[in-house]
Amino acid sequence: MALDIETKQRLMEKIQQLPPQQVPTLEDFIDFLYSRNQTTDQNLVQASARLAENAFAKVWDNPEDADYDNL
Repeated sequence: MALDIETKQRLMEKIQQLPPQQVPTLEDFIDFLYSRNQTTDQNLVQASARLAENAFAKVWDNPEDADYDNL
């Protein structure tokens, strides 16, 4: 999600109004949000892979591909 200039400016003004000792807390929170989004993406990839396992098993589990099982 790209932020427009007005949103960025509003956020910057709020950050600048924080007491200096709260800036590390804000940075930690931003890092938390970023990592949570990364985790969500990883969970989606893993869930998609699990959902596809049955479909791939039907395609790959056949006598013609048995030679590849030994690799």
